Amino acid sequence: MAVYTDVNENELAAFLSDYNIGSLTSYKGIAEGVENTNYMLHTTKGLFILTLYEKRVNVDELPYFLELKRHLAMKGLLCPQPVAQKNGDMIGELAGRPAAIVTFLEGMWIRSPDVSHCEELGTAMAKMHLASVDFPMSRANDLSVQSWRPLWNLSKDRADNFSAGLVDEVEGDLALFEANWPTDLPRGVIHADLFPDNVFFLNNKLSGFIDFYFACNDILAYDIAICLNAWCFEKDGLFNMTKGAALLRGYEKIRPLSAAEREALPILAHGAAMRFMLTRLYDWLTVPDGSFVMKKDPTEYIRKMRFQRTIISPSEYGLDLAGL
Repeated sequence: MAVYTDVNENELAAFLSDYNIGSLTSYKGIAEGVENTNYMLHTTKGLFILTLYEKRVNVDELPYFLELKRHLAMKGLLCPQPVAQKNGDMIGELAGRPAAIVTFLEGMWIRSPDVSHCEELGTAMAKMHLASVDFPMSRANDLSVQSWRPLWNLSKDRADNFSAGLVDEVEGDLALFEANWPTDLPRGVIHADLFPDNVFFLNNKLSGFIDFYFACNDILAYDIAICLNAWCFEKDGLFNMTKGAALLRGYEKIRPLSAAEREALPILAHGAAMRFMLTRLYDWLTVPDGSFVMKKDPTEYIRKMRFQRTIISPSEYGLDLAGL
């Protein structure tokens, strides 16, 4: 979330007249985030979040993301709920951008998650996977394994200048994934971006998930693999097996993994590290400063990719410690 598009008070008040959320009392931009413009709205009926979708968002996919949040909220999962306009539409237009309003989710993200946060994350993620089993809409993961080589080809020519030897590393990993990526594991709706800044806690208890704009239908265990990368490494770059065990323990309290899912964790986690390395590398090398993307240094995920390449057994993520 960030502020790329300015909105003046008059145009915002006119936009809000299409909603039943009261009169605007104040608003301010939310600086954190990556791709879209977000504002905190204070109205006479409460707090809301306004999102203006910037250029990299496919407007045709917005109903999937918004309906998914509504579906999960109806199942008791805590996440921002879309607010419909008076005519029933969930998507409007403001300042030349598609725009939507969602309810405000109490809480804040944890900068340095501990073991208890990782366990709560695992539990909430499993509940989300089960709650979305009957979600009727579907969206392919456009950043899954089949997209990695085309994305890599856009950065390949300059990759070794960024990190010596990276071309040979990535070429070898891509060949491994293309030949061995699992195709028969349980699938369903995944969040696909459950980084710490998309998970809110209140009084040290998980209060909900935000930012569903990478959500899609894919391998359920791939969501776990993304989180092993995003939550279980310390600032010195070392993997914390105790955190990995807690995350897996929390997940399996709700949805036990099959033997095949457990065995696939190393390649899924390796692939997840590759996916985030590739998108960060592409943005770092090709997106100009001042664009609608907040660039992130890919170095962190180059290191994680190299670590994941060394993993042989899923026990190295803490499965033996998880009491499974």
